[in-house]
Amino acid sequence: MENEVAKSMDNQMEKYIVTIMGKSESQMDIVEKSTKSAKKSWSFVEIGLSVLLFLMTCAVVALLVLYTNNKESICTTTGCVTAAARIIQNMDPTIEPCTDFYQYACGGWLNKHVIPETSSRYSIFDILRDEMEIILKGLLEMPDQEDRDAFKKAKILYKSCMNENLIEQRDSLPLLDLLSTVGEWPVASTDWNISKESHWNLEEQLSLLNYKFNKRVLVDMFVWNDDRESSKHIIYIDQPSLGMPSRDYYFNSGNYQRIREAYLQFMIAIAKMVREDKNLTKDDSFVQKEITRVMDLETEIAKATAPSEERNDVTLLYNKMTLQEFQQKFSIGDFNWTSFIQGVMASVNIHIQTEEEVVVYGVPYLQQLRTIVSNYSASTLQNYLVWRLVLDRVSSLSRRYKDARANYRKALYGTTLEEARWRECVSYVNSNMENAVGAMYVKETFAGESKRMISDLINKVREAFIETLDELQWMDVTSKEKAREKALSIKEQIGYPDYILEDHNDKLDQEIAALNFSEHQYFENILEILKSGAQKSLRKLREPVDPDAWIIGAAVADAFYSPNRNQIVFPAGILQPPFFNKHQPQALNFGGIGMVIGHEITHGFDDNGRNFDKDGNMFDWWSNFSAMHFKEQSRCMVYQYGNYTWELAGGQNVSGIITLGENIADNGGVRQAYKAYLKWVEKHGKEPKLPGLDLTHKQLFFLNFAQVWCGSYRPEYARHSIKTDVHSPFKYRVMGSLQNFEAFSKEFNCKKGTKMHPVEKCRVW
Repeated sequence: MENEVAKSMDNQMEKYIVTIMGKSESQMDIVEKSTKSAKKSWSFVEIGLSVLLFLMTCAVVALLVLYTNNKESICTTTGCVTAAARIIQNMDPTIEPCTDFYQYACGGWLNKHVIPETSSRYSIFDILRDEMEIILKGLLEMPDQEDRDAFKKAKILYKSCMNENLIEQRDSLPLLDLLSTVGEWPVASTDWNISKESHWNLEEQLSLLNYKFNKRVLVDMFVWNDDRESSKHIIYIDQPSLGMPSRDYYFNSGNYQRIREAYLQFMIAIAKMVREDKNLTKDDSFVQKEITRVMDLETEIAKATAPSEERNDVTLLYNKMTLQEFQQKFSIGDFNWTSFIQGVMASVNIHIQTEEEVVVYGVPYLQQLRTIVSNYSASTLQNYLVWRLVLDRVSSLSRRYKDARANYRKALYGTTLEEARWRECVSYVNSNMENAVGAMYVKETFAGESKRMISDLINKVREAFIETLDELQWMDVTSKEKAREKALSIKEQIGYPDYILEDHNDKLDQEIAALNFSEHQYFENILEILKSGAQKSLRKLREPVDPDAWIIGAAVADAFYSPNRNQIVFPAGILQPPFFNKHQPQALNFGGIGMVIGHEITHGFDDNGRNFDKDGNMFDWWSNFSAMHFKEQSRCMVYQYGNYTWELAGGQNVSGIITLGENIADNGGVRQAYKAYLKWVEKHGKEPKLPGLDLTHKQLFFLNFAQVWCGSYRPEYARHSIKTDVHSPFKYRVMGSLQNFEAFSKEFNCKKGTKMHPVEKCRVW
């Protein structure tokens, strides 16, 4: 309505000024005649009329200048029009922003997008991933044109995955070969007897799964940076992952019980299929009994693991000791921990002594492991170890094996269809040959100048974070100075590692030199990748940490912070709209990628990151005063988010403890990005408005921040993610951050006490 009034005023002004300023010949004649008449007769009346006409002309010109100066210009570039169209389509302006800003920002998007049958959720991130995968499909299907080895191998792997006919023809043969290399699957074997059970060795089996298949079952043993000495690598020993997503699925009732039953039937179905493929006699009662016993074992393992809420403080998890001390504290009958670890490390020719230091994370679990293992026979333990290996490989087998898991996937995720084959193959190749695929993607799509622009944004947001420290009353001067030092020391990685585009640099090819793929053996190609990945990780034990190594590929729509490296990473895949576009207004860039930058910087100071210093070492640089008050500020957010009830997840509440780190980062990120944008405006001036949107650029900042999180979930996945995801649901990431931010309430004129402007607000950074 306001735009129509303004347009009408424009038209009337233009008509009036055009007439007075000489566009009408007859009126100009009148002016001239009046002037001539004044010269001849100097009539007081005529002089008065002439003066009046002159004054009217001046007044109208003055009004026009004043109106033009006060009217904001409209940006009509392609970038602005595209951004405006996207924003308008995503929002629902019928919703009052002070009541439900998420629905106001994302209502249009939610109404227009249906979750695909292949997906458990659908969001802006998923759309970016889908669009990226289309590009990667084209690149992987291009014929070889004197490609370097890395590109050739990526294309061979992709072709082997796409060869569905051959995968169907081979059916279960690759799986049966795999079972023979791991000592068979007792539930589907005639070779497992009393003699074999008496010679079975748990250390050897766990070692084999670890170094050959990168599968860590019963015990999670891996090599990573030492938390307290980040320039070195060390062996970690922790509680394991489980077959189902979290421990809650093993003993909670309701929907968890339905998923548990579907999981058990999935196990039974696969065991029966393997028996049939090995031409064993049908014995359903035997399979039922054996697999039920496996389920009992995994349930005990799940109960022994500590809940996520109890594992948030890394300083309490970290326990360093020698292998000899470890053996004494966590003995399991005649199980020899040194033999187990030596068996793993021998695969990369590393010798382990009893004096070798290890870091133990899973103390409560390891204290109970002895009792668990003693309750089960060797055949049940072997059945479980092999099941966990088979579980991961079902997706690379023939269609009938995939169909056997359909009910379980439906119960767990709500999906009714498998991904298109090409998407599955693109995703697999990108995940496992990230640098080769990343190089292909960057060459095709990434604008090199984006690196410089993002680096400039990082500096601006980092500066805003440092300035924000002065606003904090809960932190003393000494701790603020340490925080400032850490923020200035954060290293950045943008887009991609330079060497992947350097034709003269053979590092990219050397990374995968040991991999040899066949177009006709997709299953074996996967096993090759698993072994290579495991050994690459294990070799690091005797190698110094490479501070320049990338922890993720370029073709990824996400961003990361590493506490051990004090490093933020922004792959090329996320440097696109709505997060970033050099042609869209800076309000949107700061609300998009600027917020992401602030989010990742703040991770260095969340409940986990704050335990590491500027060099990535776990070190307490906080004063007692600041540490105590940090926990007080954090408790406010734990309570705030813990009181969000997610109806889609069956009315369960968000876990304020599990999601604390991400919530702190969200709140800090949007605050710092907004502060950085205001400084940008001070320096560069006000931006022109977007067409079709009667919103200030400060409002557009918040709108784009919210629209980054537009997305929906299936109820099944909602119940799953609320137990396993360290992020709050999309809606509460937006609502929580903006409810705590006074600047948002001011820009949208939200009265105190409204939903988006609560009286009680939380703030850490």
